[in-house]
Parts: sequence; structure tokens; C-alpha cells
Amino acid sequence: MGTLISVDNTWALWAILTGIAALSIYLEQTYSWASKITGCVIGLVLAMLLSNFKVIPLDAPTYDNVWGYVVPLAIPLLLFKADVRKIWRESGRIMGIFLISSAGTMVGAVVGFIILKDYVPELYKVGAMMAGSYTGGSVNFAAMAETFQAPGELASAAVVADNLLMAVYFFVLIAIPTSNFFLSKFGHPHIDELEKNGRDESKTQAASYWGGKEISLKDIAFAIATAFVIVAVSDKLASIISNAIPDTNFFMALVVGLLGNKYILITTFTMLLATYLPNYMGNIKGSQEIGTFLIYIFFVVIGVPASVPLILQKSPLLLVFCVIMVFFNMVFSFGFGKLFKFNLEEIILASNANIGGPTTAAAMGIAKGWDRLIVPILLVGTLGYVIGNYFGIFMGTFLQTM
Repeated sequence: MGTLISVDNTWALWAILTGIAALSIYLEQTYSWASKITGCVIGLVLAMLLSNFKVIPLDAPTYDNVWGYVVPLAIPLLLFKADVRKIWRESGRIMGIFLISSAGTMVGAVVGFIILKDYVPELYKVGAMMAGSYTGGSVNFAAMAETFQAPGELASAAVVADNLLMAVYFFVLIAIPTSNFFLSKFGHPHIDELEKNGRDESKTQAASYWGGKEISLKDIAFAIATAFVIVAVSDKLASIISNAIPDTNFFMALVVGLLGNKYILITTFTMLLATYLPNYMGNIKGSQEIGTFLIYIFFVVIGVPASVPLILQKSPLLLVFCVIMVFFNMVFSFGFGKLFKFNLEEIILASNANIGGPTTAAAMGIAKGWDRLIVPILLVGTLGYVIGNYFGIFMGTFLQTM
């Protein structure tokens, strides 16, 4: 059957993709119900409805361009401020518990795969996507989905399961600081300080962190041009390396997956530039905003080929898989956090940064009034963007051999 918008109507399809992404961002930032659902899921669902009701085609060259060009460009734009030396210097102890939480996520992926691999075809692809996402964020999910060629309906079902679980887990994390059990088991100096001195509301308003910024034409030009150069060099080098190294066993496949993967090279080159040219990369304004908008377009595209019956069929099992990963993340976070005497606030924000990314962790820090942890968790969450692709590649390659 034909669709209202034809496959070759490129301008109309781009208008729909960008329009849905813009609408999703507007709804998320305007209405509390939408912020709980998240703009990514709103965009995915709207695209899914349009394709299922035959308004837009299930497949088109326009969608391929999003996978081929939009996603790779989003990665460097989101990493312009990933100065590893600054992260190491300013993140303090919270980096340690963040890495421990990440290890829990990896263990959870292996356990979940062993339990569910006979019930969900190509589960290793979900393992790669979620390992990347639960270390960094949406940009890592997008990179792993493209790297392992995850089918659209599988990626869509994973997003639905992931966001449903994230919403529940965030409520759990928000409730933990009010639990006498956790308060009695862990130190909580930031909570104690608030109770003693009260809270200065002027310092913890979300608007002071996520408000508008002054962005010049030069910023936009340098951000986009730099991103294109990084992607072009990475893509060419990845092609040369992948053709030169045979993937005859797990070790060689891992080497090819790391050195011959353009997303890994994009991440590495951007991180090196951000670290050794911080005055250039760090002073370009607007890169985070542009990169985030591109990621929203990606989530719209993965909703297009999604079949509602298939999502309803696959999401419950994928939800179980995500639950296992988050459970082990929580066990590692609080278990080793207790062992190494981390503060309760540090553990909560580190686990949040793993599962939701730096923005959700910072938002929780803002909401709770833990002002001195907001900048460190943003920096550590940015490190998650960097290492998420490495973790995702390793996990997907490892699970594929099991």
C-alpha cells in the first residue's frame, strides 16, 4: 500500500522529522507530563503513529541519511567539552563510584543475556545499545544501534522499555534519601548541610543551568565545521583499518570493532581535541544544543519502522533485560559504595548518571539542593559519553560470541 508522503518526497520527510523533533522538545520543556515521558519517547511514538497509519513510508533514503550523517555529527558536537584532564581534576571521588556503577551495568548485561538470549533474537545488539546508553546516554545508544545494525522495531522496543524503566528507577533514587534504612547505612553530608543551613533556592533553579545562551554565527560555523572534519577523518581512517585487519577470532574482532569503528574514532579524536585544545573546543558555544537536537531526530527515525504489535510483544522481555542491568548497577553502586565509604549523595548521582546520563543526574542534584555535586556529576557524565561507545562495542562483541 502507498503512503500519503511518498518515499522520494525528501523535503516533506525532512520537514516531518525535524518538525516532530522540535515539537517533542517543546512539549518536554513545557509540560510536566511530557517531561516524565521524555521528548525522545514522544518523538518515537509520533513517528510510529505516522508510519503505522500510512502517512509516511516505513523506509526511505531520508532515513538512511539520518543514520549515515546526522548520528555521526551528533557525537563530536556533544563531546566538545570532554576535557579529560578537567574531568579528572574537578570530578573528585564521584568518578570512582561512577566507574564502579558502570561495571555493575556490564555484569548485568551478561547475566541478562544468559537468561534471555533464547527468547529474544539478536539480544546481543540490545546488550550493546544498553551498555552504551547506561554508561553514557542517548548518543551512545544511537552509535551502537548503527554499529550493530539493530532492526528498527528492536531499537524502538528497547527505547520504550528503557524509558519506562528509567522513569521508575528515578523515582526510586529520589525516594532513597528519605529512607531511614539508607540514611542509617551511609554518610550523607550534603543532606545534613541542607538540614543545618537551609537551602538557597536562587542557586538551585534549573533555569540557571538550562536557560538560553548567547551563541554567535562564528560559534555555529566552528561547531559544525569542526564536527564535519572529525567525522570525515574518522570515517576514512576506520575504513582503512577495518579493511587491513581480519576479524578471525574474538580478540581480532574486538580490535576491528574498536580501531575500525568510526564512532570509536570520532569519540577518541574529539576527546583528544577537547583535552589538548580546550581553549578552542571549550569556547565554542551551542555545540551541546545542536548535537542534542540531532539526537532527537535520530529517535524520530527509529520510531518510523516500528510495528505496534511487535513493540508490545518485545518490550516486556526487553524491559526484563533492562531491569536486570539496572539491578546490578544498583547492587554494585550501593554495595561497593558502602565498602569504600562513598557518600549516599555521590552514589545516587553516579547511578543516575549511568542510567540516565549527565543531564538527569544534574537535574536531580539541582532538585535536591546538592549544589557542590552538580558540576562534578556533569563532568563525570560527559566522561560517560566518551567511554560509552567503548563499553558498548566490547559488550556487543563479547555477547555475540556467547
